[in-house]
Amino acid sequence: MRTSECDLVIVGVGGQGVILISDVLGRAAVLAGKPVCGAETHGMAQRGGSVINHTRIGCRFSPMVAAGGADVLVALEPAEALRFAQFLSPAGVALVNTRPVLPSTVTSGRAKYPSIEEILAPLKAHSCRVIALDATALAQAAGTAQAMNVVMLGALSRYIPISEELILQALAQVVPSRFLEINRKAFFLGKAEVE
Repeated sequence: MRTSECDLVIVGVGGQGVILISDVLGRAAVLAGKPVCGAETHGMAQRGGSVINHTRIGCRFSPMVAAGGADVLVALEPAEALRFAQFLSPAGVALVNTRPVLPSTVTSGRAKYPSIEEILAPLKAHSCRVIALDATALAQAAGTAQAMNVVMLGALSRYIPISEELILQALAQVVPSRFLEINRKAFFLGKAEVE
C-alpha cells in the first residue's frame, strides 16, 4: 500500500545544492496544499562529502524513503547516483548529472574516476528509465554553473505532482532576487531537456 504520492531521493556532494532543491520542493508542496515529509544527511558535506535528502510528497508518515521505493532518484553528481541507487524503484526514474565533482583522491592521481558509461550501466540494469544530462553545461548556458541544481529541479518538475507555477513561486522564495532570472532560465533548460 502506498503511503505517499511521490517519493524522491536527491543526492550530491557538499556545495552542489541538494538542500536548496529539497527546500524548494517542500515550499512548493505546502503551496500546493500537500503534506510533505523530508529528511537529510549532510555529514562531511562542507568537505565535499555525500549529501542525501529524502522528500515524500503527499505523505503524513515517515520522512524516509524505503530501499527500492523512490519514484525518482536525482543525482547532482554521477558517482552519488550509484552510491544511493538502492533507493530507486525498478519502475522509477533516475535523473543524473553527467558532470562529476572529482574528489581529492582522484585529482591527486590515487584513484580513477569511472566513466559515465560505467556509472550508468548498473543504473540502467536496475531501473527502466535513466536520463543522463550535462546539467552543469546547461546551467552555464543559463548564466552560471552554480545553477546546475536548478537545471536538475527543472528536469525533476516533469515527474512530480506539483505544478511548474508553484515550483517557480517557491524558487523565488529561496533564491535572492538578483539571481532569480538566471535560475528561471536554468529551470526551463532542465525541463526542456527531459520533454
